[in-house]
Amino acid sequence: MGRAELSDVAGSVGLLMVIEKTVKIALARQENLRGDASVGSDRKRILFVIPSLGGAGGGGAERVAVTLLRHLDRNHLEPHIALVRAEGPFLKDVPADVPIHGLGTRRVRYAVPSLVRVAWKVRPHVVFSTLGYLNLAVICARPFLPKETKLVVKEGSTVSALLAQGVANDRVWSLLYRRLYKRADRVVCSSDHMMNDLAQNFAVPRRKMIRIYNPVDVDLVGRLADAEENPYPTSGPNLVAVGRLSREKGVDLLLDAFALVHKSLAQASLTVLGDGPLAAALREQRDRLGLREFVNFAGFHPNPYPYVKHSDLFVMPSRVEGMPNAVLEALALRKPVVATDCVGAMKEIAGANCRLRLVSSEDPVGLAEGILKVLAETKLGQSLESDSAFEDNFGLRPVMAQYETLFEKVLNGLLL
Repeated sequence: MGRAELSDVAGSVGLLMVIEKTVKIALARQENLRGDASVGSDRKRILFVIPSLGGAGGGGAERVAVTLLRHLDRNHLEPHIALVRAEGPFLKDVPADVPIHGLGTRRVRYAVPSLVRVAWKVRPHVVFSTLGYLNLAVICARPFLPKETKLVVKEGSTVSALLAQGVANDRVWSLLYRRLYKRADRVVCSSDHMMNDLAQNFAVPRRKMIRIYNPVDVDLVGRLADAEENPYPTSGPNLVAVGRLSREKGVDLLLDAFALVHKSLAQASLTVLGDGPLAAALREQRDRLGLREFVNFAGFHPNPYPYVKHSDLFVMPSRVEGMPNAVLEALALRKPVVATDCVGAMKEIAGANCRLRLVSSEDPVGLAEGILKVLAETKLGQSLESDSAFEDNFGLRPVMAQYETLFEKVLNGLLL
């Protein structure tokens, strides 16, 4: 988050007068608009709100949103989705029965009036916003949504750790989280660590929060992994990392660590999937380390799973994480994973799967040692099988059941 996102939120607040005018128009047309809202249906309408459906960085939040849209129980719930930008590689994965409402703009601040109009047209029982800075803008717009509409927001980051990464205007962001998040009906946190962070550092009432882990569609990930051939030209060992090329993802640390790994394993290769603002700087660092032939920046891939399946090791070198979907999906493919024990939910994942090896954060030497040790264990057949607790915590069926129970309780006004 930075000046652009802060400007979006501030602009959203500043546009309340515009929104008010929009709502007056919507109210004047209310009876006509009711006709579009699935009259006669007993199903409860859930309006997902998200900036777009994926981009160069990796699209973890977007993948989760699409998974939820696919698997919500249609007997009781009628999902819709509103997109600030109706674009992204995962747009094609939205189920055919889910109406897509494009808000027709590039920036969150300009999307709020359109969101209000969509809300009065659809008249959702629940608005479900799924990304931090967008959550803040949607909460600002709440007074102009239909009175009966409940508001649920999903937080996917450890907010205090994210703000500590040099985010511009961090004090303003902190104030916005502190003042606004408590106004949502419920806040879904992707880990216990996130929930504790919001309670302790941003005064979000615990009674309003619930922890629901991100779901992993194990069958779908497996099918996508089998959809393409082995992308690696050599026998390796082949390492892979997936994520946005930005500071918090720690790819610079991984390059330093891989330089040490390469001294011991001259045939090792590293493939990095993703794009972002540090792409040019990271390529320069790779070349400076003499690793041009051994490190491949392959860009963003909508289907990264063949790279993961055919790799020898998945690596996550992040400085800060929320609930890293890429790690969950690698574990679902039964791959060994070495990850930094950064601020976030890593210990919660490690507690549910013994294939995940944690190493110190911000420590290229420790990361290199962890990589070499796990590769040696894997070669000797010592890699442990997945723990059954993984499916209980992150499997599709238990997570979807938790979401459906959440929506039922919110709709009925019950405390969690």
